[in-house]
Amino acid sequence: MTQPTGGSRFATTRWSLVAAAGAADSPAARQALATLCETYWYPLYAYLRRRGHTAEDAQDLTQAFFAALLEKGYLRAADPERGRFRSFLLTALKRFAAKERDRARAQKRGGGAALISLDLQAGERRYALEPTDDWAPERAYERRWALALLERVMARLRQQYARAGRERLFDCLKVFLAGESGAPSHQQAAAELGITEGAVKVAVHRLRRRYRAVLRSEVAQTVADPAEVDDELALLLTALRGGR
Repeated sequence: MTQPTGGSRFATTRWSLVAAAGAADSPAARQALATLCETYWYPLYAYLRRRGHTAEDAQDLTQAFFAALLEKGYLRAADPERGRFRSFLLTALKRFAAKERDRARAQKRGGGAALISLDLQAGERRYALEPTDDWAPERAYERRWALALLERVMARLRQQYARAGRERLFDCLKVFLAGESGAPSHQQAAAELGITEGAVKVAVHRLRRRYRAVLRSEVAQTVADPAEVDDELALLLTALRGGR
């Protein structure tokens, strides 16, 4: 049976492509940046809400920020230490919000142009459902970034299995990735899938290996140098656990 491909080899990553474009605009870099922004916009929106902006103001600022990021060559003024895409985005947003504080609202700032797809209303509904805590906005941003990255990893992994016609296998076994209490036993999973318990163990092993490969690949897309992947993974794990 066809196996999904893992793709553990590092090609040119999206953020390294965007960062290298820097002073010279290119369609490939703009598309890479747009894709990253579409994936990771919500942590920035939630950061603005945590900073005290109303839902309407946070929506305006988020849309205007990404319009400016894509249209106005913000990368040319980026911090030289922009190794991590999440750090660059948060710093750029802070500067943008400070400059825009007394300016016109998003329709005038961004001209109403929807350069990337942001479901801001859904973002606000999601924010309203999040538990209340006393975390600093920056710390909460780090955790939301990590969660968004894991969501992206799971989506990519499911797509791989779906392309191989094995989405039912993935949906049944994905619970084993999290190590949750109350997860079914291998025997229960085997009964549900109609295969042997040994086959389930092999499939879970392959799923975990593929998950690690996709996770590293996704992290590599948000750092400038693949050598930074391990450090970034450690930082994101700390953020998920609520560390500082």
